[in-house]
Amino acid sequence: MKIDRLISIIMVLLEREKISATLLAEMFEVTPRTIYRDIETIAQAGIPVVSYPGVNGGISIMEKYKVDKKLFTQGDIATLLMGLGSISPTLSSKELVGTLAKVKSLIPEKLYRDIEIKSNQISIDLTTWSGNRHLQPNLEIIKQALNESRCLSFHYSDSNGISTHRSIEPYQLVLKQGHWYIQGYCFIRQAFRLFKLYRMSQLTLLDEHFIPREFNSAPLNCSEWIDPRLIDITLLIDASLRERIAEHCGEENIQPTDSNKLMVRFPFVADEQGYNILLSFGNKCECLAPEHVRRELIQRVQELLAIYQS
Repeated sequence: MKIDRLISIIMVLLEREKISATLLAEMFEVTPRTIYRDIETIAQAGIPVVSYPGVNGGISIMEKYKVDKKLFTQGDIATLLMGLGSISPTLSSKELVGTLAKVKSLIPEKLYRDIEIKSNQISIDLTTWSGNRHLQPNLEIIKQALNESRCLSFHYSDSNGISTHRSIEPYQLVLKQGHWYIQGYCFIRQAFRLFKLYRMSQLTLLDEHFIPREFNSAPLNCSEWIDPRLIDITLLIDASLRERIAEHCGEENIQPTDSNKLMVRFPFVADEQGYNILLSFGNKCECLAPEHVRRELIQRVQELLAIYQS
């Protein structure tokens, strides 16, 4: 929308001492003529925009008009920039340019370098190594649906691979443990439901708008069904697995042995996902206790072997 671009241009002008119309046009993927029209609109709104002709010329806002940048501390701004960096894969380039410009406009010029160093000290990358070429387009569709209060339709596969067609009113996009979810009101179930994005296909933004219902975001801690089933098991693992294991149980639950092995107290839920995690460690991991988990692993390994021997 034009109003979004105008606000973003103002933020860029507040951030920089001077910038050319050509560079602004490249930032917002429009023509320089469009930028000049936008600058005229900004000036008509009462913001004192100044143009400097020549090779070293450009566009700027009068210095006296710029915002007092003492509102946030260095730590505040560095934290905001780190947060924006972590969600940048889910934002479009235009959104990111505008939002980053707004935050950077708060930085006093003499502190810019120090804050830039601080904001780069921690990098948060929420994307997977292999990536998902469908994720970004689907996120864009969902964000548009959320912004415009429009319904979504899609095919949804459950844990058994059974697919159903769903239509929902979307209310909240959630990132949990590396996976994206959408909370929405499902017309089939006549209730709020949680959907995993990777189980959705043929996602479509519908023309139908909705009036938002009363919505209370449900915490995704799963404690009501995971905690009662969670047990500690004892693993003997090769030292090469230490990093992977530590992600699940923490270093405090890993103890060295006399050999090149590690004894691990491992949190475990005896379901399909739990056994798949243990089997993913291959022949570098042995479950020592409890006996029923050990027997189940042996059974699963024998069934897998039978497939390749048949």
